[in-house]
Parts: sequence; structure tokens; C-alpha cells
Amino acid sequence: MKITEATRLKDLLEEYPWLKDEIVKVNEKFEMLNSPLGKIMATKVDVHEMSKRSGMDLDLLISKLTDLIDSHQD
Repeated sequence: MKITEATRLKDLLEEYPWLKDEIVKVNEKFEMLNSPLGKIMATKVDVHEMSKRSGMDLDLLISKLTDLIDSHQD
């Protein structure tokens, strides 16, 4: 799956269920995905919104997510 700013988090989590636990390695602010509010947010946000909410550069976020997924595929 190619990750763009419009990629929805729920689509990433459906494709890579393990990502919910591993995404904290990208940015510790994503730990909130394990909270009830985080579960609701995960269904609504895209990568661009994740970038804004975490304060992380969009291109860096996409790169880190891609690297994490690629490393898990091996």
C-alpha cells in the first residue's frame, strides 16, 4: 500500500493490524490510539491529520510509516 497524505489511518490498520501497537515507534503521541477516544479518532483521520496532531512533518511521518511497514514485511 502506498502511503500518501490522504491515506486513512483505519485503512492502514485494516491492512496492517499489528501497526496499532508498533506506531508508537514512529511518534510516542500515537500511544493514544489505545484509548477509547483514540479508537474513535483512528476511524476518522488521514495521514495529513496525523501529522498535524502529532506535530510531525508530513513527509517524515510518511517515510517513518513506510519504513516501519517495510521492516515488518521481512
